[in-house]
Amino acid sequence: MLKIRQFNIADKKTVIHLWHDCNLLVPWNDPEKDIQRKLNVGADFFLVGEFEDAIVASVMGGYEGHRGFVNYLAVAPMFRNRGFAQAMMSEIETRLNAAGCPKINLMVRNSNGDIIEFYQSLGYELDQSVILGKRLIPDN
Repeated sequence: MLKIRQFNIADKKTVIHLWHDCNLLVPWNDPEKDIQRKLNVGADFFLVGEFEDAIVASVMGGYEGHRGFVNYLAVAPMFRNRGFAQAMMSEIETRLNAAGCPKINLMVRNSNGDIIEFYQSLGYELDQSVILGKRLIPDN
């Protein structure tokens, strides 16, 4: 059984390692800065999943009053296909719903077809939107 709880600072090194193992890290995002930023804003939506006393999953959610979002959904490769990603998503959806969040938006790389299919299996649909970004603070 997966135990889901709020992230705490002692989890940082393990979570960054998990993100690395799941190929979630990109050169233009510093994971330590991402974690610190999340701890400064909405830390209650940053969750980890433990199995047999080890962190094997994470999800970082947020809500700004209009839309919710989910980032850094990760499950350690050796623990996939056990329903852990679905459990993490269910928990973050429950918490966002309790906060009054009417809709969650996700960003998934176009090349990640398996993950797009996973989210679609959970009821997410492709929106007719274009995502634009502008970096205000460089991480590197």
